[in-house]
Amino acid sequence: MLTTLLGVARLPFLTLSVLCVGLAAAGAWYQHGSLSIALLLLVMLLALAAHISVNAFNEYFDFRSGLDFLTERTPFSGGSGTLVAAPQQARLALWLALGTLLLVSVLGLYLSARIDWHLLWLGLAGVLLIYSYTDYINKSPLLCLLAPGLGFGALMTFGSYWVLAGAPDMLAVSLSGLLLLLVCNLLLLNQFPDVEADRKVGRRHLPIVLGRAQAANIFSALLLLCYLWLLLSVVLGWLPVASLLALLSLPLALGLLRDVKPLADSPKQLPPLLGRNVLLTHALPALVLLGLVLARLMEI
Repeated sequence: MLTTLLGVARLPFLTLSVLCVGLAAAGAWYQHGSLSIALLLLVMLLALAAHISVNAFNEYFDFRSGLDFLTERTPFSGGSGTLVAAPQQARLALWLALGTLLLVSVLGLYLSARIDWHLLWLGLAGVLLIYSYTDYINKSPLLCLLAPGLGFGALMTFGSYWVLAGAPDMLAVSLSGLLLLLVCNLLLLNQFPDVEADRKVGRRHLPIVLGRAQAANIFSALLLLCYLWLLLSVVLGWLPVASLLALLSLPLALGLLRDVKPLADSPKQLPPLLGRNVLLTHALPALVLLGLVLARLMEI
């Protein structure tokens, strides 16, 4: 049972939620010079529960639709394969999805009551996104592109900052914008190997609708926009200059820009590219986080 729970939770991928909350915490500490550890732990628990819930729903719905039996899995795409190996555990996956969604709802209500009732709007959007992502959002190319970035950027990172800092500001907008663009691209590229299988079960994401080559152009545009957003945020004073440490990730980004289109229609060669994109999605925010910490320490 524990193996099933860990499998459908996709434990290795939860680092993204930890990074989103960590970045928000670093931003709140940079801005205000203090941080509630109790609130940070609650926000981290909520973020991890939300991520586990969407993963478990995805595993359950993809098993139920038959997609998991068609997909050629990679270390970064195609699901965990847990329910294919243990189909009798499908109900357990559903209970995990529902249980963690309930935990998200309870924690969200508590934090909204304690910090600001307007946070409820983010919470409601989050709950809707978690439940509808696999069965509904994946049928709309634009929503499918934007939903992951909105979930981790506009909801998780922005919401975490709001709770930890007490109110949102332009630093929160800047951080959430970076995560929005990076995570949109993360899921976009992860869809490339699954085009044939996804088409058979009625999904309509951009690599299906436009083809991988055109989707690669969108990937490149979003990646360039991410670095432009970083530079703009520093120029406008939303982020400290030390945040430009994130430019150390440029070699990774340039490699992706060089390789994504030539490899787009070669699914067998995509896994290393997916891995480099996962690394960039973690490295860039981690370097911004380090920049925020250094900027704050230099002010002390």
